[in-house]
Amino acid sequence: MKTKFNRIIDDWKTVKNHCRTTVGKEFTEKEPTKKFIKAMLIAEHSPIRLIEFDWSWQNIRYWVSTEWSRHKFEKFISSQRNDRQDKYDRNKAPQDAKVTFDGYANMQNLIDTFRKRLCLQAAGKARRLGEDFKIKLSETNPLEAAVLVPNCIYRAGCPEFGNCQYWNCFVDWCKKNGKNIDTIQSRYDAYNEYFQWTKRKLKFH
Repeated sequence: MKTKFNRIIDDWKTVKNHCRTTVGKEFTEKEPTKKFIKAMLIAEHSPIRLIEFDWSWQNIRYWVSTEWSRHKFEKFISSQRNDRQDKYDRNKAPQDAKVTFDGYANMQNLIDTFRKRLCLQAAGKARRLGEDFKIKLSETNPLEAAVLVPNCIYRAGCPEFGNCQYWNCFVDWCKKNGKNIDTIQSRYDAYNEYFQWTKRKLKFH
C-alpha cells in the first residue's frame, strides 16, 4: 500500500449534533447510526466537512503529485527548490523524480476529488493512488470509503468527451448479477462490489 493515514477525524456524533442545530434541536450524547451516516454521505450536507483526513504518499513521481495538486484540499509536497537541497539542479530534475505528497482534506473534498481521480480517463498512475487510498480507507472507515466513486457512477452515465466504457461494463455486470441501481445508494453499493470484483480479477489474472 502506498497510502499512509496520519490522522482521521471521524467524530460523527459532532456531525450529527450540528445537524440537530440546523433543525432547532439540542445536542445529545447519542451516537449516530450507520443509516444516518450513509444518508449524510449520500446527501453531502455541509456538516460532513467536519470529517477530515491527513495522509501521506511517499516516493511518488513528481508529475503524479502535480496531477493530485490540482484538486481543492491542502497538500504539502517535498520541494524541488535549488536553495533547499545540496548538490541539486532543479532545471535538470526529471518529471519522474520521487517526492513525498501529504494531503489534508475534508469528506466533501474527497468526494469531489475522487469523482475525477477514479475515472478511467485519468492518468493510470494517479488513478491507482486513488484506488489504493480507497482500499486502505475501507479497512478502518468503510462507510466513508464507499462514497468515493468515479463521476460516471455518481451521474449514472459518462460525462466525458470520450467514453471509456466503464459505465457500460458496470451496467452489464449489474444486469448479470441482479443488482438494482435505481437509487444513488443502491448504485454506490453495487459499484463497491464491482470495484472489489475488478481488483480481485486484475490480481489473479
